[in-house]
Amino acid sequence: MKLFVYFLLVIGFTTSCKKQEPVTETSFSIVPLPASITPGSERFVLENAITISASSEDEKNVAGFLIEFLKSKNVNASIADGSAAIKLSTTNDPALGDEGYKLVANNEGISIEANKGAGLFYGAQSLIQLISSDGKSIPHVQITDTPRFVYRGLHLDVGRHMYPVEFIKKYIDLMSHYKYNNFHWHLTEDQGWRIEIKKYPKLQEVGAYRKETVVGHARESKEYDGQRYGGFYTQDEVKDVVAYAAQRYITIVPEIEMPGHAQAALASYSYLGCTGGPYETATTFGVFDEVFCAGKETTFEFLEDVLDEVVELFPGKYVHIGGDESPKTRWEKCPNCQKRIKSEKLKDEHELQSYFIQRMEKYLNSKGKSIIGWDEILEGGLAPNATVMSWRGEEGGIAAAQQKHNVIMTPGNWVYLDHYQADPANEPLAIGNLTTVQETYSYEPQPTQLSEEEKKYILGAQGNVWTEYMKTSDYVEYMVYPRAIALAEVVWSPKNSRNYDNFAARMTEHRTLMDVWKINYAKHMFNTNP
Repeated sequence: MKLFVYFLLVIGFTTSCKKQEPVTETSFSIVPLPASITPGSERFVLENAITISASSEDEKNVAGFLIEFLKSKNVNASIADGSAAIKLSTTNDPALGDEGYKLVANNEGISIEANKGAGLFYGAQSLIQLISSDGKSIPHVQITDTPRFVYRGLHLDVGRHMYPVEFIKKYIDLMSHYKYNNFHWHLTEDQGWRIEIKKYPKLQEVGAYRKETVVGHARESKEYDGQRYGGFYTQDEVKDVVAYAAQRYITIVPEIEMPGHAQAALASYSYLGCTGGPYETATTFGVFDEVFCAGKETTFEFLEDVLDEVVELFPGKYVHIGGDESPKTRWEKCPNCQKRIKSEKLKDEHELQSYFIQRMEKYLNSKGKSIIGWDEILEGGLAPNATVMSWRGEEGGIAAAQQKHNVIMTPGNWVYLDHYQADPANEPLAIGNLTTVQETYSYEPQPTQLSEEEKKYILGAQGNVWTEYMKTSDYVEYMVYPRAIALAEVVWSPKNSRNYDNFAARMTEHRTLMDVWKINYAKHMFNTNP
């Protein structure tokens, strides 16, 4: 039986809609740019009260966001029962897919049409961007919109520096405004283990804290601040954040790093390493030789226990298991690892890493999950069902797609938002390199080296935010925005519609909403001081 969902925005006026001044181009500063947008020639005014009619769970959820926004503009808004002049109906339109929508605003009112709740939500986000700054008028328009890519992601590393739940929620809010649908939460690192695992309390007691932190850039400094730093998210907090994201149609992809970037775990349970320690949670940044021992069964028992708790917290399809920057120094000298190489008839330590990843993939598959790994998981042989995040350029993504594996493009040159975005001499400390808003906007996730068939394996792209030098949430926002908006347009809008000058013009108008949302964004692209 077909399910029909009606989302009815009933505009209850104390007076009827009034024609206003002609619509101008700046009335349509929507980002990311819709696939098809046809402006009308008029506007209408919404006076005093606005009522929203909604009956289904998704309708009421989306209506709540509209009510909240309109109230921020001093417009009274409420949900009302009964018929409405304006409808949104689910009609199983194949052209809209799971996330597309149609939005119409004219003298008769406003309609949003979508197949599923995500489409309703994205239509509402576009509507919010159409509402005038005083909350009183809306331009006439017809929009038909679907995303170009199914995976549109932003990442946040909380291992190097962590942030309060309140900010994690704001980060998710901002993502939702720009139609991102995946939040990659990087939860474990050498410098800190950030998720509560009840079976292994030392991860919270020991691994979540470091005794001090390097001052200045890790490549140059030997100075430390002498201040204990750390913390972790409880499982109740994680559940709260997951539910918060789901209301905004965002799936959280948790990352539990393995076999490298594991020093915080080794500091907690030294038997997990090849040497037995002693280990300590890292106090500086970089790549370390201390990794999980691939020769001990107890390592896999630990990781399976950890993942048992993780998969219960995150209902999404994916668990990210890292796989990057894992030196083989310890494995080369470890008798247990060498024994494993021989017993499994592996060629070398690279194949041992492949064994490690494939074993963990098989376990997660048994739990109904799929894995994502950084492109190093290609080395020694790719796990059968793995999705690859290509970060060391595009080569890993190209190779994976040619092997008919799904790929998420995350190449550093374009989408690493921890890079400087302007002249480093005038910017706060960053990891290095330079990636401007325009460079991020120029990125094309489907490499020309791929055939049309192979391009189908490119699921989308993701912006990565590594936080070695981002001590505060304000600095995270400064580094992420507006570059994340540029990337949002890359992964949502049709390739042939992208034009940086047009984007910049829309962003000039869109700044009003960025200020409303209290984003601590960098202002370089607006030719003003940061």
